[in-house]
Amino acid sequence: MPKVSILMPCFNAVETLEETCESIQVQSYDDFEVIAVNDGSTDATPDILTRWATKDARFKPLHLKHSGIITALNMGIKACRGEYIARMDADDLMRPERLEKQGVYLDDHPEVALVSSLVEGFPKQQLREGFRIYIEWLNTLRSHEDICREVFVESPICHPSVMLRQQVLLDMKGYQECGWPEDYDLWLRMYLAGHRFAKLPEVLLEWREHPQRLTRTDSRYSVENFIRAKAHYLPRGPLKDRDAIILWGAGMMGRRTSKHLIREGVPLVAFIDIDPKKIGRTLRGLPIISPDELLAWWKRYKRPALLAAVGARGARQEARRIRSRRTARTRPA
Repeated sequence: MPKVSILMPCFNAVETLEETCESIQVQSYDDFEVIAVNDGSTDATPDILTRWATKDARFKPLHLKHSGIITALNMGIKACRGEYIARMDADDLMRPERLEKQGVYLDDHPEVALVSSLVEGFPKQQLREGFRIYIEWLNTLRSHEDICREVFVESPICHPSVMLRQQVLLDMKGYQECGWPEDYDLWLRMYLAGHRFAKLPEVLLEWREHPQRLTRTDSRYSVENFIRAKAHYLPRGPLKDRDAIILWGAGMMGRRTSKHLIREGVPLVAFIDIDPKKIGRTLRGLPIISPDELLAWWKRYKRPALLAAVGARGARQEARRIRSRRTARTRPA
């Protein structure tokens, strides 16, 4: 039985698959299998996988009718025999010591359910600004506490960089179809279940940027669906048993976020904004107040929470700073 199963869904990956498989084959750790799930590709992807299986018995193709990444991942999990499952995409590259270092870490830290790593985007000349900024942010989140603090901001873990315990993945019922990103959904469920995360402080995955990435082509990864995911899990996590939610942001992001929070039954009581044109007005029938009014509103409730929903860079940090300063003398949230 291999110690590590590499779970790699593949769909029409002919342009990158060969290079990806080569990066897997030269790993410094060799006790692994590759469960390469061909999700009904219509190009030469099945031929490439068959050729690799012929020359290296660790490569084990699983051919399916095209049904999407979630089905491919869950069918692949059923075929995995390893104690650890390492996710990989058919267009990315492993650094040679990735499996070894992540496997050793999980061996040495039985309390950790999932270990990731820093990532590097490539090709450099094709990196979009948003992708570059996201990677920079992602690479600053290195501890369990960092990841949990930011888990409702954006996905704090790069999916193809993770190695996790197979039993944890089975306990979480694998990947689920909710209409939003399947990896982000898994991280949120693991967070709520109390699992511990880790991230090795070195680049072990090269993350390819290209126009055909699922995050570019599948509506599941739209901003709206990320918001839906957050609004679904917030009341089951940080907003559970709160008697009042004050939402920082009465702009586009605040409007979109509040819509889904209200649908989830969250007790939204007011909005905060710094725009004098908005202060004193209402949104969704609730008052828009200034930051100076936060303390007075905060004291009205037993367990209030301040939630930032502002798209401008730096706004989240400013909201945290003001909240800490102006509620420091009240009961803790």
